[in-house]
Amino acid sequence: MGLQAGLTGGIGAGKSEVARTFAELGAYIIDTDELAREAVAPQSDGLLAIAHVWPQFVRGGALDRAALAEVVFSDPQALNRLNEIVHPFVRRLAKEREARAKPDQIAIHVVPLLFESGYIDMVDKSVVVIAPAEQRITRVVERDHTDAAHVLARMKTQIDPEEARARADYVIDNDGDVAHLRERTRAVYDALTGIAH
Repeated sequence: MGLQAGLTGGIGAGKSEVARTFAELGAYIIDTDELAREAVAPQSDGLLAIAHVWPQFVRGGALDRAALAEVVFSDPQALNRLNEIVHPFVRRLAKEREARAKPDQIAIHVVPLLFESGYIDMVDKSVVVIAPAEQRITRVVERDHTDAAHVLARMKTQIDPEEARARADYVIDNDGDVAHLRERTRAVYDALTGIAH
């Protein structure tokens, strides 16, 4: 199995662009947001587990993710409970995906809660994307057609960027344009490739 690296960053920091660049450079991407959706798909064990706690959010055999998010992002205890349910399923799916990467391919696990969830223990190296708070808020408001208060509430549930900076093996500062971001991503990819070989 090749090198496993965790990619994280707060909402609106630029993780998706960094992941796209890593993919273009040859990395195998494991997106835990996608796995989290798969983990609670209709008829899944994850959905059954959520239905035991929040039956009101399972409608027509599917999870009303938006309604559940409204509750958990304003209640830390509810968010912890949801994470306790979903994270083990996500990790199991991630392990299955790891096996699909080529032996010499770097696998990049895109994990919003890399440090907070303990997922850091599943990877060899960590990469964090950090962007100025104002840029992040503007980006998410435009992208998700939401308001700044909602974005700030989501940001408060995530690790402080400076703590993430201190804990990560590599930091990509997203304080310029996309070309700068891609250039910095390439430098980190080159560093990871050096370790992998």
